[in-house]
Amino acid sequence: MRRASSIAAEVLAAAGELVRPGISPDQIDEFVHRLTISLGAYPSPLGYMGFPKSVCCSVNEVVCHGIPYLGDHTVIRPGDIVKLDVSCYIGGVHGDTCRTWIAGDGDSAAQALVATTKEALDSAIKACGPGVPVKKIGDIVGALAENKSLEVVTAFAGHGIGEVFHTNPIVFHHPNSSKYVLREGMTFTIEPMLVEGSSDVGMWPDGWGVITTDGGRAAQFEHTLLVTPHGVEILTRYE
Repeated sequence: MRRASSIAAEVLAAAGELVRPGISPDQIDEFVHRLTISLGAYPSPLGYMGFPKSVCCSVNEVVCHGIPYLGDHTVIRPGDIVKLDVSCYIGGVHGDTCRTWIAGDGDSAAQALVATTKEALDSAIKACGPGVPVKKIGDIVGALAENKSLEVVTAFAGHGIGEVFHTNPIVFHHPNSSKYVLREGMTFTIEPMLVEGSSDVGMWPDGWGVITTDGGRAAQFEHTLLVTPHGVEILTRYE
């Protein structure tokens, strides 16, 4: 799990350096695919339930699972909020991580959205450890979002991960009644998605891109974590 997660973090950091106005999501996807393969891993999204690409690239109102397309109408533009979700499979297990960038100079609202979403992830991680109820994560993220006048997307959640890409426990990022409890040795993800405006979401005609119904922009951050005797280890840590 450390190896798979480390590769995912390395690929994501390298891909993030490409986020700039004028580049297409498909160019980022090609880079992610080649780098992942060169490191001896396989891009987990490719072929997963029919997903056609090696990375999820979700821009502005696309909350998650965006398919990277090629073309002048899909190039990243100044101020765009870009989410890259990278997952790598090697040694029989998956590592999964996501970060959000702003292409060029974003407006103050975009900067606040991105910063708050990262803060939500960091705050939730600090509270984790053996014996901690999983629902505490939702309480922390939900309270922080409410304090910053943002909404949490409730249609998607973090998850257990390992030999299976998505498994239990389900990790909701809003107040909930989950009965799961973190246990030493468990590997799982926390991946809050915060949005401006309403948290209601719909689907692009491609059947993958999840969008806000009111056009509000979204940000997401994600780490793969290991429960240790005294807390958690961030397996997808980056500088």
